Amino acid sequence: MSPVEGEQTLRDGGEGAVATAESRRGTAGHSIALMKEGGALAPHQLEARRLINGEAVSRELTNSFRELRTRLLELSDGQNFTTLIVPVSRGSGASFVARNLALAFAFDEARTALLVDCDLQQPSQHLALGVDPNSGGLTDYLEHPAVGIKPILYHTGIPRLRLVPAGTMREGHMEYFSSFRMRAVLDSLRCRYPDRYLFLDGPPIKGSPDARILSDLADYVVVVAGYGRDTPAGINRAVAGFDPNKLAGLVFNESP
Repeated sequence: MSPVEGEQTLRDGGEGAVATAESRRGTAGHSIALMKEGGALAPHQLEARRLINGEAVSRELTNSFRELRTRLLELSDGQNFTTLIVPVSRGSGASFVARNLALAFAFDEARTALLVDCDLQQPSQHLALGVDPNSGGLTDYLEHPAVGIKPILYHTGIPRLRLVPAGTMREGHMEYFSSFRMRAVLDSLRCRYPDRYLFLDGPPIKGSPDARILSDLADYVVVVAGYGRDTPAGINRAVAGFDPNKLAGLVFNESP
């Protein structure tokens, strides 16, 4: 069994959605060509950071995320979208799923991915991706938007994948997610490039309303349950709080 298990109960889309997405590829290249890339990480460096890659000895994990990508695209009717990835409980491995799902989208030369770390209590994406957030992150921009969004968009060493780290830890973080400014910045980040897909690495559903607040800003929600960790009753309670029209799927994950 792969670290991302097959209980990916994503809603089915029609063939027309895939065809529409394919037809957009001719226009997507223009915005991607404007993205300046630094040196790309080698496959062994990706594996050291627990990131999927096309040259891994075992492609089972990579193919699991590619399948998740395909199913989300089938739902989208050819439009780019924002996906929230949230764990049922702390330690379920949602951050692992979020960055690798974003990377699966970045594999496609016709698409770009932007990963936003919205777990303000225990942010981890900058550490996992080896990014030094010396210019701040999401909370810093929301506090001081005059500095602009560009300083908090970090290269990851992976072509077409950018990171917005969580930023400086502050009290009262729930107000950030429900603010007009938060909604505006996500809309701006997605709409600037039609080939950009946003992935929000959210906090646990259990014990806080933050995940549900963030779901209002997303087009789709992927819930991550820790394999052997989260009980069926706990999973049912977790997913019950989301709009069923946004709930794209449930992933059982073995990796913390």
